[in-house]
Amino acid sequence: MRQIQEHGRAVEPLITGFTAVYHHFDLDAQTPGNGYRTLVKVVHSCIIHILQKARYIASNCTGAFFRMDHNMAEMDAYCSALCQLRALLYLAQVLLNDNAHGQLYSQEEGGLSERFVREYTSMHKACFYGRCLGFQFSPSLRPFLQTVVISMVSFGENYKKQQTGLGIAALSFFTSGKYVVDPELRGTEFERITQNLDMQFWKTFWNLTETELLSSLTRIASTVVQVNVILTIPAVSLSLPLASDPSFSVSMNPPVAHWGPGPIKVRLISHTLRQGQDSAELLALSRPEGPQHSQPGGFSRQTAPLSPCLLVHFHGGGFVAQTSKSHENYLKSWSKDLNVPILSVDYSLAPEAPFPRALEECFYAYCWALKNCHLLGSTAERVCLVGDSAGGNLCITVSMRAMSHGVRVPDGIVAAYPATLLTTDASPSRLLTLIDPLLPLSVLYKCIDAYAGTSCQSVQPAQQLDTLAALGQDTVKLLTNFAQGATNWFQTLLDPKAASSSSSTTSSNGPSPSKSHSVEKPQEVKEYPDNFEPLRSRCLVDIRTPCTPIMKNPFVSPLLAPDSLLKGLPPVHIVASALDALLDDSVMLAKKLRNMNQPVTLTVVEDLPHGFLSLFQLSKETQEASDICVKRIREVFQQEELPADQSTVVYT
Repeated sequence: MRQIQEHGRAVEPLITGFTAVYHHFDLDAQTPGNGYRTLVKVVHSCIIHILQKARYIASNCTGAFFRMDHNMAEMDAYCSALCQLRALLYLAQVLLNDNAHGQLYSQEEGGLSERFVREYTSMHKACFYGRCLGFQFSPSLRPFLQTVVISMVSFGENYKKQQTGLGIAALSFFTSGKYVVDPELRGTEFERITQNLDMQFWKTFWNLTETELLSSLTRIASTVVQVNVILTIPAVSLSLPLASDPSFSVSMNPPVAHWGPGPIKVRLISHTLRQGQDSAELLALSRPEGPQHSQPGGFSRQTAPLSPCLLVHFHGGGFVAQTSKSHENYLKSWSKDLNVPILSVDYSLAPEAPFPRALEECFYAYCWALKNCHLLGSTAERVCLVGDSAGGNLCITVSMRAMSHGVRVPDGIVAAYPATLLTTDASPSRLLTLIDPLLPLSVLYKCIDAYAGTSCQSVQPAQQLDTLAALGQDTVKLLTNFAQGATNWFQTLLDPKAASSSSSTTSSNGPSPSKSHSVEKPQEVKEYPDNFEPLRSRCLVDIRTPCTPIMKNPFVSPLLAPDSLLKGLPPVHIVASALDALLDDSVMLAKKLRNMNQPVTLTVVEDLPHGFLSLFQLSKETQEASDICVKRIREVFQQEELPADQSTVVYT
């Protein structure tokens, strides 16, 4: 408690200083949101948890059922968290002093960006993934975050074993018990995994939602639609009318980057069967998923007319993982709420397909949709691009590419927590990567490195997990390890200390990182006071910092695009999260568009993590955030041409 009081007294003037100036970094007075505000909010959340726990201890410490060891461990964890947050405030203070007025990013070569990477590799982070996991987020999401972290560390423990993804997931079930009963072990192992395991691990883990087993489970609770088919777009040249003069046409070539022309897979989702969606021409391109064109109760057997609107979707996943299958739950709900067909593009993923392959495929799929909208159940009088995270980046860059090629731009863009600056520049919101269980800095850098094409390690395509052969192989290996796994699980429940020592041995002999571990203590950041030093990690590792001119290409980092490329963009609606490490990407892009008199809206939702659209069924808060996206899409479909000076901003 004395340490907590010491940290509290040191943090108080820092919070007061940020509170006095952080409004200068907002988009405007009606939209309070930026990384400095978020850091203050996170510190307040930590202190509130400490106060609640301290009051509980004071009231119950003399009770017969008071768990002294448990409550001591809780206070110790939050004391460590407050210490590390204090360090982040000092780093943010450096940003505040060095950056220009209203500028959130440190774009100086080296400087804090490199120092923050050194600090990230050496600072203790396990406390944020153990007992303090998700304290800053909505309480309704904390059980989910705990499940994700436990699944990840269990999956990582078995990752190097000779199993396919489904077998690793099954074996991980038996090794997860020790991480349930020992939060400290869970935090330590999660810290090791996030810093040391390679891109193939993250691709495999994130793609578990693509397996038929998990997707079938989520499909049970999803909205029922009449059309849900995979289409294969052939790689042929297209002819589209020139936007400035429709009497002329422009030829669109198929994607060619890295391996030449190839087909593109897209998913067509429609709540109602519409004209063209059952045509022989479309069926020749389609591969259905599950019962298609069936007539569940409440559906009309008649074919509906063409919709005047079309929604084109680009999924998130850090440019390296997932497909439309992982996002179809909220897309089905949107198709019903908006009553429009949705085309979601399954673009090629990095590092096998780095920039510009994904952009080329998304742009070509957009052009194909304009030309063949009648097959998709739409007249495409109004077209909206929507995407989350990496998909939000692609929405903006596809529109920029449409302008540069002279074809029709969409009528609006809805981007949820978009990644608009794929560089290593530091910002106050990016300091949150130290504590974010869904977007750690090391993982963010791996994604940037893969998309920029600078990864020196080739990654093999993920194995398909739906086949009977894979299932049979996994079953045999699962039965082989069943007894050992079950025995270890029960043993960890009976003797957690033994499990902890065993795991530490495994961690020390775990997979080596892409660069050798750093055994020397890194240079101390001089901006810390003389009497303060953050807690240091026992798991030191060098993180490969992406460094290539491609990262500053405007079609990679649209925030760096010149005004000439952004001037003709359609209205842009951004939905960001106050607790997202990419919040400053959204704020700075909205500022840049606003300064150019481009129509833009920014909505900042509270208490939700990056990727909240994929969690929309888990809580009331994520459902409300999804509804905001639907509202913005509806505005694109219904709005008249908005003058540039009538852009609106909403804070939620």
